[in-house]
Order: sequence, then structure tokens, then C-alpha cells
Amino acid sequence: MLEVIEKGAASQPHPAPLLFVHGAWHAAWCWDENFLDFFADRGFHAVAVSLRGHGRSTLSKPLNSVTFADYVDDVRSAVGMLGSEPVLIGHSLGGLIVQKYLENLRVPAGVLLASYPPQWARRMAVSLRAALRHPSRTIRANSVGTLADLVNTPRLAREFLFCENTPQGTVESCAVRMQPESKRAGAIFVRVRPSRLTTPLLVLDGEHDAVLTRNEARATASAYGTEAVFFSSMGHNMMLEPGWREVADHICEWLAIKNL
Repeated sequence: MLEVIEKGAASQPHPAPLLFVHGAWHAAWCWDENFLDFFADRGFHAVAVSLRGHGRSTLSKPLNSVTFADYVDDVRSAVGMLGSEPVLIGHSLGGLIVQKYLENLRVPAGVLLASYPPQWARRMAVSLRAALRHPSRTIRANSVGTLADLVNTPRLAREFLFCENTPQGTVESCAVRMQPESKRAGAIFVRVRPSRLTTPLLVLDGEHDAVLTRNEARATASAYGTEAVFFSSMGHNMMLEPGWREVADHICEWLAIKNL
């Protein structure tokens, strides 16, 4: 059973629902903090799903048996619950899940926030950088610990997920909610074929993202024939940082241009 948090209802100006897909360690709550109410107040049906094993979503097998394909199936199930094709909005690993989903299925539009790039080599670089910053912790997380150990302290959460001007309370609240992630569902070896996507995409990132470089965000955008938009004084968790409203406003403006 998948946890789904819903706010608002479709309106004549915005008939397509918005489906928000979280990244690793997070759950639907990360969208409920700011984005769901923001978009509901503007006439959207705003929906966030927790992937299996995250938030209040249940598991039918051990977490470490869950694959990336299972997460894509979770998005497919959530789309089926909505009754109409949504705009898909994915963050980080959730952005890669959205990309993979769109290889075979088209929706009105998609938004990628601080998303893992489609290129295998660039995703490998992301993982290697993180491992080299904390090698012993990475080894423990991948052996006797859980992958949440990479981000589940305030110090690590701020280092990887937040910009320096994010209030400490926000960082601590996020760190304590970080959940174990499936060791089989990693993004490194997922094959993504951008040439198969026909859905228009908006690519966004923070200028101070500690997970992705600006070149990696640009490579994601270039793969889909667009340009990345960067937000100053923002890190990786763009939906939770102080500048989240600027990001949400930009998404609204882009959707208006697309008549969505």
C-alpha cells in the first residue's frame, strides 16, 4: 500500500494533477512541508507519493530486495490512482525515476529538481565524490549499516542536502526523518535513454548543490534539448530550503506557458 498525500483539487485553469516523487531517504512529507499547499492554493490537485518502504508505504519484501524498477512501478501505480495523466515532478533520485518512467509513457510535462543525470558516467561521478568525502562512513553504510547513515545527522544533512543559510531547525528535522534506502535500487547502473522521451521537461537545480555539479545539471538539460535553470543560495533540497517559494513560482510560470 502506497502512502499518498493529497491537497487541493483540479480546476479549469489547471486540469492536470501534479504528482511529486521524492528522492532517496525521503518520503512524501518533503513535499508536504511547502509545495503541496502552495500548488493547491493556486488551483492544482497536488499529490505526493511515498515510494515503497518510505514514509507510511508498506513493503511486500525486504527493503534491500527492492529495485529501481520497483520504484518506477510505484510511480505507475500512483498515476493510476489519479485517473488522469499528471505533471510529474521528481527530486534527486526521484528525478531519475521520472526520466525512466517517461521512456515508455508520456505525460503533459515533467519537472526535474536537482535530478540525477541520465548519463551513467556522470552518475558514477556523483557517487564517487560522495564516497571520497567520507570513505569509512560509506564503507560502513554499504556493509553493516544502512545507506541512511550517509545523511542522517545534522552535520551530514547540511553538508550534502542544504545550503548554509538554511535554518538549523529545518536541517535537524530533515536529518531525523532520513530512512534506510534499498541497496539494490541505486542509480548508478540504471540505463536511461533520453532519445525515447517526448515529454517536455523543466530542469532546475541550486547553485550550491553539494550532490550535483552545475555541469551535471546542464548535461541533464542538454540530453532533453533544454537548458538548466539555477537558483542562487540554494542547495540540493530545493523544496525545503528558504528559497523554495522562488522555485515553486518558477514551476508555476513554466506550467502556465505550457497551458497546464
